[in-house]
Amino acid sequence: MLRARAETASAALPPLVLARGPISAVVAPGGHGLRRPGTGEDFWQYRPAHGGDTAATIDWRRSARGDSQFVRDRERQTARTAAIWVGRGAGMGYRGQTGKGESKFERARLVALSLALSMIRGGERVALLGEAAGAGARQAEKISFAFGTAGLLSADSDYPDPSAARPGQIVVLIDDFLRSDTRLDAFLQRAADIGTTGVLLQVMHPDEEGFPFSGAVRFETVGGNRHETRDADGLRRAYLARLAMRREALSEIAARSGMVFGTHDLDQPLSEALIWLHGVLAAR
Repeated sequence: MLRARAETASAALPPLVLARGPISAVVAPGGHGLRRPGTGEDFWQYRPAHGGDTAATIDWRRSARGDSQFVRDRERQTARTAAIWVGRGAGMGYRGQTGKGESKFERARLVALSLALSMIRGGERVALLGEAAGAGARQAEKISFAFGTAGLLSADSDYPDPSAARPGQIVVLIDDFLRSDTRLDAFLQRAADIGTTGVLLQVMHPDEEGFPFSGAVRFETVGGNRHETRDADGLRRAYLARLAMRREALSEIAARSGMVFGTHDLDQPLSEALIWLHGVLAAR
């Protein structure tokens, strides 16, 4: 079921070819690419002409310097490695006051798998954070199985392991990121130190966005922590202010680490998250 939904969502968008520079630097149009001979737009090297080259491909100015003819090889788009992480803290299991409907974790892994399939269709190498990257149908099957069998942890929160970051990767971190914790800071610092870039996508339930509670309410986390109040209305303003501060902090730490921060609400279509991710991650 998860794989089928992800395939449908992925098919609605073009294959995703990843940006070659730091993500935060390519939100505006700009060049990308690696210095490998092949089809591309940015010049890299000359090579001697051979029988299959046409006159139009020969660089006559360079060739005039000697007795040989030369062709300018141009870069080609080579696969870049992307690593995806979805938070599995118990808090991601929140489904709203009724306990029904889609949970944050279910939406997060659907976004993640849809994105992974789009990147694989674009010829990129993809992995779960900390695991070996691969491409093609076999890797798509492997990642689909991993997301389809993943469960939640008993702890309220989950954090990416700094030792799992790899130089030059693009990382996609998806979680609610509601709790401030030095472990997330440690990962982002490690990523910045080794040239890893990427995005943080905060997935939230509408209850967490608008705080639609009033009167006497007992709040209980999925992990079992409780808080009771007789005036939930009075908490709303303080809660929303704290949420805004948390998002500002996440945006700032992401920017310092060369990453981009975004949000997604379960009330929004899945396509909105995927379109945003494509826009940030895609080569230009």
